Amino acid sequence: MDMLSCYRVLDLTDDKGYFCGKTLGDLGADVIKVEPPGGDPGRKRGPFYHDIPDPEKSLYWFAFNTSKRGITLDIEKAEGRQLFKELVKTADVVLESFSPGYMDKLGLGYPALREVNEGVIMTAITPFGQEGPYKDFKGPDIVASALGGTLYTVGDPDRPPLTATYPHAYTICSMHAVVGTLIALFHRSVIGRGQYIDASAQIALHFTGSAEIEGSWEFHGITQQRHGRKRFAIRIKDDKNAFTPILWSCKDGNIGLNIQLGPSGEKGNTALVEWMKSEGHDIGRLGQWGFKTMDWSVLESQEESDEIHDVLQSFFLKFTKEELFKKSAEIGLKMGISLTPKDMMTFPQLVDRGFFTEVDYPELGTTLTHPGSPTRFSDGAHGIKRRAPLIGEHNIEVYQELGLPVEELAVLKERGVI
Repeated sequence: MDMLSCYRVLDLTDDKGYFCGKTLGDLGADVIKVEPPGGDPGRKRGPFYHDIPDPEKSLYWFAFNTSKRGITLDIEKAEGRQLFKELVKTADVVLESFSPGYMDKLGLGYPALREVNEGVIMTAITPFGQEGPYKDFKGPDIVASALGGTLYTVGDPDRPPLTATYPHAYTICSMHAVVGTLIALFHRSVIGRGQYIDASAQIALHFTGSAEIEGSWEFHGITQQRHGRKRFAIRIKDDKNAFTPILWSCKDGNIGLNIQLGPSGEKGNTALVEWMKSEGHDIGRLGQWGFKTMDWSVLESQEESDEIHDVLQSFFLKFTKEELFKKSAEIGLKMGISLTPKDMMTFPQLVDRGFFTEVDYPELGTTLTHPGSPTRFSDGAHGIKRRAPLIGEHNIEVYQELGLPVEELAVLKERGVI
């Protein structure tokens, strides 16, 4: 059973909000992607299937618009606005990611739509929200990430900050928007009316990174700096800070390991040292370390911390990540491996859960592999329902649900309304 199958969502978003609509669609909602005539600008974004630039072959579009039906409609035209209001009468949710005030200027803001349908919920996804001195500023991913505080601590100390390899500001914001929308749907069953959801990408990222970034300032008066792979702050002698890696190189990639001292890490650390000794590796000052009673405060400088890490790093470089992962599980060391995209496709845990989904693309004569649902429900379905829509693919289907005859649709298309 599709858990949200009783709800209809009108998705007006661009790439800032695609993921919100996709998630609601994967949960079973009837999500209708509303594009301008000729197609959404996001269709021009690569990469493309077989590297052929084509608005119907954008892999980016495919990835973020599954589980949606698709129609075309020009809401800047009077006839288009009236048609949209007719659609709103049938809808539970409207998603949009235009600049603040744009929908109000068209006469399609929340107050106007509420007059058409008191139960409608409108969710807006923007860089900085609907109010405040930054509300009208442009906010691509790198800007939202920078002002969200997450870029400042990423990278090397002698170089400018780095962003993540893949834009994620609006993916995170979209998930907050999903949560807000679902809560509003539940609340509607209590209060009998819809409401307006204002989702800010800056605040979504601020919320995500606040524990690491703001926590050190709030509790220690320290502004987190960039330290390359040395992401984890430790307290050494005289209440000074030093930094340890959480990502280590090995023979064929990287592993994740946060060295924990004290009783919680005693078993794994002791076993690691014994393993190093059995391999004939020089363990340096680790040989005098009492893992149960000693912590980082016995170190006097970052250099002493680095000395320990150099010993560990040189050891890890002798092994593959799979060898390290298996041995760490055997000795009780909390270690993980850094998976490449190729690794993930064959990772046994993901394969066993059936995480990856084959989606049929008849127009391409093939199926494409998509990431599936991260969650399972004992009494409900969550996953991709259909491939991303073609331009105007469901125009006849959706508009006929409003009672519009095919002949009228042809006229509207000729006028550039749909």
